[in-house]
Amino acid sequence: MINVCCVYYGNKYKPEYVQILYNMVNRHLTVPYEFYCFTDHVNLFDQVHGKIHFKSFPRFDMEGWWNKLQLFHPEAGLQGVNLYFDLDVVILKNINCFATWGDENTFAIINDFSGKDVLNSSIMKWNNINASSLIWETYFKDRPKWRKVQGDQNVITDLINKQSILKVFPDEWTFSYKWYSRVNPRFHKSEWTFEQDLNAKVAVFHGKPDPHESEQKWVKNNWK
Repeated sequence: MINVCCVYYGNKYKPEYVQILYNMVNRHLTVPYEFYCFTDHVNLFDQVHGKIHFKSFPRFDMEGWWNKLQLFHPEAGLQGVNLYFDLDVVILKNINCFATWGDENTFAIINDFSGKDVLNSSIMKWNNINASSLIWETYFKDRPKWRKVQGDQNVITDLINKQSILKVFPDEWTFSYKWYSRVNPRFHKSEWTFEQDLNAKVAVFHGKPDPHESEQKWVKNNWK
């Protein structure tokens, strides 16, 4: 059994993003799992339907992407192996490979699409038996220092990059909706063609546009 997790804090997205992520996981993950949504929206369970455990994080003084680091909090209530997806991914194919990648102690994450030496926290797999001490406790112990970096994935990169438990997901499993390839990323808007990588399993959205703003047929056929 694996825990599939998402984070719905603040007002960046509408509740449909939680529902659609749940639907996509339900279609494309066939190993046994429990679905967890960490949220500060007390009425979300009235708007999103399915076998979903709604929980709040232990701390209430964190905002935006920093809340994602609370996934590693020892009091988050996540026992065993966890698989996380950002709300703005589009799952295209079976994702069992993400759930079974490595072993029960592995910390898995995708490479960023920028070409820089940074990990991207849109998709992660971990066990808090080791991640709580390596990430949460180290981060929280010196929180003012870490808040000076760009975001949660920069903290995760710095704290996990040289650890033996790190096993990065294969690049061919994911692609950027905007920039497409990690090898030759298309940074300029004039180069954005938004085609689907037919070999990949998940399309990762970052920044704008969001999935609901896409006019691509392949997005509309899968993001539902």
